[in-house]
Amino acid sequence: MVETDRKTKKEERFAKGGALQSLTAQLITPETFKPFGQVILPSKDGDTYGPDDAQLDLRQGVPRFYIMHLKRKGRHFSKITRHQACTQCLGSLNGQEWLMAVAPPGPNPQPDPSSIKAFRIPGDRFIKLDVGTWHAGPLFDQDSIDFYNLELSDTNVVDHHTCDLSATFGLRFTIV
Repeated sequence: MVETDRKTKKEERFAKGGALQSLTAQLITPETFKPFGQVILPSKDGDTYGPDDAQLDLRQGVPRFYIMHLKRKGRHFSKITRHQACTQCLGSLNGQEWLMAVAPPGPNPQPDPSSIKAFRIPGDRFIKLDVGTWHAGPLFDQDSIDFYNLELSDTNVVDHHTCDLSATFGLRFTIV
């Protein structure tokens, strides 16, 4: 990943509150990501649908597949979000590596901070988040990255449940 000394305003504000926890990003694999969703790797054209394909749940609305342009926010986060009405697929365009922090889905209105894991995601694969998987990201060091995103058309309006980890637990996280 590209290293830079420039800090965004968000990174400067982030430095001011809560105990800082470091998460080591591990290379994502289908096995390590299984509690949170799926890792989708390239397959041969013409392969039939199977368990290695994204197992989607988009029944509660109209699917929305779009490209989102994100600017660098650094490797820090103090909020984590989940969507309880659908799965979500994310991947970077142009082979860019990126990071994602996740916690497993569950019935509680906030995740267990000790269950948060960080992953390094190469640009040759995408992820499918299970319904209810908590996530912070995509995060990256580059100035900007375009991502494709598959969710429901109203996910960001009606199904965006966020936990402020700093306010709730007095914690902030950085991915190393």
